[in-house]
This record gives sequence, C-alpha cells and structure tokens, in this order.
Amino acid sequence: MAEDLELAEPALSMLDRFPMRDDDGVVRPEFVARVSEAVEADDSAFLRELVAELHEADLGNLIEALEADLRPRLVELTGADFDFSALNEVDDTVREEILEELEPETVAEGVRELESDDAVELLQDLTEEDQAEILEKLPISERAALEHILDYPEDSAGRRMQTEFIAVPPDWTVGQAIDYMRETPDLPDRFYEIYVVDETGRWSGVVALDTLLRANRPVGIADLMHEDTRHVSPTDDQSEVARLFGKYNLVAAPVVDGGRLVGVITIDDVVDVIEQDAEEDIKALGGVTSDEELSDTFWTIVKGRFNWLLVNLATAFLASSVLGMFEGQLEKMVALAVLAPIVASQGGNAATQTMTVAVRALATRDLSAANARRVVLREGLVGLLNGLGFAVITGVVAVAWFRIPGLGIVIGLAMMCNLVAGALGGILIPLAIQRVRGDPAVASGVFVTTITDVVGFFSFLGIATLWFGLK
Repeated sequence: MAEDLELAEPALSMLDRFPMRDDDGVVRPEFVARVSEAVEADDSAFLRELVAELHEADLGNLIEALEADLRPRLVELTGADFDFSALNEVDDTVREEILEELEPETVAEGVRELESDDAVELLQDLTEEDQAEILEKLPISERAALEHILDYPEDSAGRRMQTEFIAVPPDWTVGQAIDYMRETPDLPDRFYEIYVVDETGRWSGVVALDTLLRANRPVGIADLMHEDTRHVSPTDDQSEVARLFGKYNLVAAPVVDGGRLVGVITIDDVVDVIEQDAEEDIKALGGVTSDEELSDTFWTIVKGRFNWLLVNLATAFLASSVLGMFEGQLEKMVALAVLAPIVASQGGNAATQTMTVAVRALATRDLSAANARRVVLREGLVGLLNGLGFAVITGVVAVAWFRIPGLGIVIGLAMMCNLVAGALGGILIPLAIQRVRGDPAVASGVFVTTITDVVGFFSFLGIATLWFGLK
C-alpha cells in the first residue's frame, strides 16, 4: 500500500531540460543553438512548449540572439502561443525587420491579444502604409481605438497610455464595484486603481485598490474617492509624466482629455520612459544618435556617427591652431610639446565630470534658474581646489622629469587655469544651450572640449613664454 502512495517525481519543464541562462544570467549559446535547430527543422511542438514557459523579456532576448532569417520563422511556427509583447523587448531595428517579414494578418492577430499601450508601441515605428495594412485587418472598434492613440504626438502621454481601465459611477457601493470586477471578463491584466466617472465619462476621482478592499461592502464609492489625485493630459510630454511619477511616488495616473477619462498610464510604462531618456542622454553625450541600436548594420552606424566626428575634427583644428601660435617656443623647449596635452586632457576630464552632472540635472529639472548661481559658484570652487591639488602633483613630476627649474610653476599655474575653465565651461555651456532651447546633451560635449583644449594650450604655452622669456 505504501508503494502505491509513493509520490511520482514531477516532470521536468522545458526550461529545466534546456536551461536558457547560465549562472551569470547570460543566454547560453547551446540554448540558442538548440532553438535554431528546432526552427530550421520546423519543430513546432518543441517551440510552442518552449515559448509558453518564457517571460516576454526572455523571449525578446532569445529573438535577438537568433539569426535574422530565423526570427520571423520562430513567430510563425509558434502561432497563437507567441506573445507579441516580446517584440517590444527587442531593438527597434529587429522588431521592424520581423514585422516586415510577417503577414499583416499574423501581426493583426498578435496585436489583438495586447493591451492598447503595448499594441501602439509595436506599431508606432512602422511606416504609415504598414500601419494601415495591419490596422485594416482588425475589427472596427479596435482599429479606431488604436488609430486614435496613434494620432497623439510622438513621445506624448497619449502614446503611452492604455485605454483599458476600470471605471465606475460615484453612486455605486464597494460591494457593487467588487462584484463588477469579479464578473467582468475583459479587465486589464494589472490595475492599481479604479476610476470614478459620471454618465458622460467625465472623470471625478480615484479609489485605490487597497482603500477599496479595506472598506465594507455597503460603503459608497463617493465616500472613498480622492478628487485631488494627480492626472495628466494626453498631450503632455512623456518625460514630464515620468517626473510627475517620481516626484509624487505614483504607480498609476489617469489621462484626462477635456475633463473626460480617456486612458491610464502605469508605472511599467514610466520605467520604459525613464530608461529611454537616460539612454538618449548617454548616447548624446558621446555624439551618438539616439536611434542607434546594437542590431544596426555597420553602414547605418557609420552614417550616424560621421557628421558628429566631422564637427569634432573642425574643433580639433581650432585647438591645434593655438599650438601653431607658439611654434617657435615649442621648437626651443621640447618639454612644452610633451606636457601641453597633459594640461588640455586634465581640463577636458574635469569638464566632462561637471558637464555630465549638469546635463542630467537639467534633464531632471533639478538645475534651474533658482539654484544656477549657487551651483556655478560651487563648481568653480571645485575646479579651483582640484586645480591646486593637481598643480602640485604635475609640477613635482614635471621638474623631476625634465630637470628644468620653473617648469613646475608654469604647468601648475596652467593646470589651475584649465581646471577652473573646465569646471565653469562644463556647467555654463549646458545652461546656455538650455537657455536657447537647444539640447545640452547633444551639443555640450564638443564645445566644452574645445574650450578646455584652447584654454589648456594657450595658458600653458602663454605662461611658459612669459616665465622663460622665450622669443
């Protein structure tokens, strides 16, 4: 009898048999190879079982790891089991290539399974012709809802919102609201609040789920409603919405257009915006276009980077022209030619530190006219103190290296001048660009580098000329 009651060992899942990631969280090459073999062999059963267990983010990683020609075939072989939200986890270039290879009917069926915000994210980078071809395969009501969202400006709250939300009238009780949520099949997958609207759809307030569940069933919704909850307009910039979430610790915000509730933005969408903005700032500071992806071809990357490198070349010639002004002095004392790049480089590094902090502070609105004067003075003092420290270090090294009396004082003074110039340039240039409504992240780097090169070379060689009396 005991033998009959022995528990059978649980069957191993697909991911137990074929682990996707190693101990460091990196996708295993052997896993990718096994999936590639299954795609090439049209092993639909294996692939369906596999993708059914994968989270959308992991499925996106797998898609990017596959060869380009295998990606659309994976989607086709897995059919209805493929989660199209995984395509929002891949590079834009990869997503567009896959969608172009798939039949519009296939994409339309996948879009129908997504919430509106995910569907719009999937479609928005396609050409208008491709969008129209996919949308016309959808039912009229679903097509109209997506077309309405796509009409909002790019990078607006309207593009990020989802139109699936829970709205109840103010005269309902807690019990009625709970029964409604239990009995309605097509609610959003995740929600944090229910919204109170009148019979015309005008937004009245919000009831948080924790407040709702703690209340007794007979309590009226109007008694629990918060009317002063932060809300956004569909035309608000998505970055401003992200700052609103961060400032007030929101997990969701209603989107209100002309008083009517039209959608909701949730924290998962805001996290995507924050990551996107941070990535764009980092790329801009490096002179890389915001739409460059790892999956881009080498020719696309070359074209995207060439123009900015050309601008840098022009400014490099400007800095080198300063050296030309002191050609005679450089010929008489080789040590000047050796040490001049050190002064310029150290000033550039100090400027980059300040500029990085300033650009990010401007992006987050932490740096404004209200505190700009204080921050500029602080950065100037930081540059001065660092300049004093490095003046001593470089001065000692220069004298020990070249055995030339006075060279340490010359390079020390130049180092102080350039680090102060770098610190001030690193914050004043982004502020000036912001003032003329430019993008400090894009334009600051080349100007700051030029200033520190010019000031570094000119101060070092100019002071050397005065100190040593070179003619």
